[in-house]
Amino acid sequence: MLHHLDLNVSDLARSSAFYAPLLARLGYARAEAGRDWEVWRGDGPYLTLVQASAVHLAAGYHRKRVGLNHLAFAAPSRQAVDDLHAWLRERGVAILYGGPSEMGAPEAPNYAVFFEDSDRVKIEYVFRPQA
Repeated sequence: MLHHLDLNVSDLARSSAFYAPLLARLGYARAEAGRDWEVWRGDGPYLTLVQASAVHLAAGYHRKRVGLNHLAFAAPSRQAVDDLHAWLRERGVAILYGGPSEMGAPEAPNYAVFFEDSDRVKIEYVFRPQA
């Protein structure tokens, strides 16, 4: 089972400003913080935002490179996906692929919205009905 995920960020203050309201909305709370990191805990694996060192900032992030493609958070319903989409739009967050959409296969449907954080990391909020 996944225990936690560390996400290196280019500017911890900027990323914290992006993630704090989002993660709070998704049921996470800031649990710990240090000079260059902060931990967000919910029900399950936790997420740590970590300030990337200056020597590694030049390359930047791209989801097509080896490494993280995107983060996905479980939504409790289709309405929750639509509600988050509206909330993100109100805040001017970059929405990908035109907004919420049907995905998956007929036997395993998904309904999701994709968006980007302040470093352009792709985030998914997805509802998958139980079979």
